[in-house]
Amino acid sequence: MTLTPAARATYTRLFGTEPQRHPTDPEAMEILQNEIFGEVFATPGLTDAEREQLTVAVLAAMQTLPQLRAHLNAALNVGLTPLQLRETLYQLAPYIGWPKTLNATTTLAEVLKDRGVELPLEEAGTVAYEDRETAGAAIQEPLYGTEVKEVFASLPEPYGDFLPHLLTANGFGDVETRGVLDVANRELVSLVAIAALGAATQLKPHVAGAIKAGNSRQKVTGALVQVLPYIGGPYALSGLVLVAQYDENASSEAYR
Repeated sequence: MTLTPAARATYTRLFGTEPQRHPTDPEAMEILQNEIFGEVFATPGLTDAEREQLTVAVLAAMQTLPQLRAHLNAALNVGLTPLQLRETLYQLAPYIGWPKTLNATTTLAEVLKDRGVELPLEEAGTVAYEDRETAGAAIQEPLYGTEVKEVFASLPEPYGDFLPHLLTANGFGDVETRGVLDVANRELVSLVAIAALGAATQLKPHVAGAIKAGNSRQKVTGALVQVLPYIGGPYALSGLVLVAQYDENASSEAYR
C-alpha cells in the first residue's frame, strides 16, 4: 500500500513536511494516513483549522500527549492562534478534570516556547468571580434548560444546591464566558471530548447543546467523523446515532 495523493497533500499541508515511510511499522502508518488525511479530511463542512482544533481536543481528553504535541504544531501551521488553542484546552477542564487539562496546557506551553511565543498569553476572562453563576446560567439554560437543578435537587444537603451551582458557575461561568472562542465552537469542543471519554449518558444532551448553540447537524456530524479515527468507532458512532435521531423539538433529557 502507498499513500494516496490526497493523503500526501493533506499531511504536507498540516505538518509542513512530506510524509516519510515509517521505519518499523510502515503498513500501520499508511493505513492511518490514508484514512485520516486522504478520506476523512476530504469530507465536507470543516476547515483544516476546525479539524485540527477538534483533533487537539480529543487527544488532550485521551492524554495522548506525543500525538497532542504533533497536532498542536499542525493546528498552528493551518492558522489557529495560540489563544485559540489555549481556550480549546481550557474548555475541556469541566469534562476531563484539571490534572489532564494542565498536562495539555503544559504541552501547549512547550510547543509555543519552541516557536518563540512569549508566555504567559494574554488573559481572556470576561466575568467577575461573584458573577459567574448568573453569567453561566445565561449560557447554560437556553442550551440545557434547568434539568441539572431538577435532577440533583434530591441529593443530601447541601449538595442538591451546591452541585448545580458548581456545574453552572464553573462549567459555564468560568469557562464558556471567556473570550476568543464563541459558544457554538466551545460546545462542539465539549461534544467531541465527551465522545472521546465514552461518557454515553452525557452525549445526548451535548449533541442537542451543540446544535442549539448554532452548529448545523452537518457540522456536528462532520466533527464526530473527524475524530472517529482518533477515539475509535464505537465512541464516535454513539454520538453519530444521536445526531441521526436528533429532534429539535424534544427535551435534551440531560442526566436521565
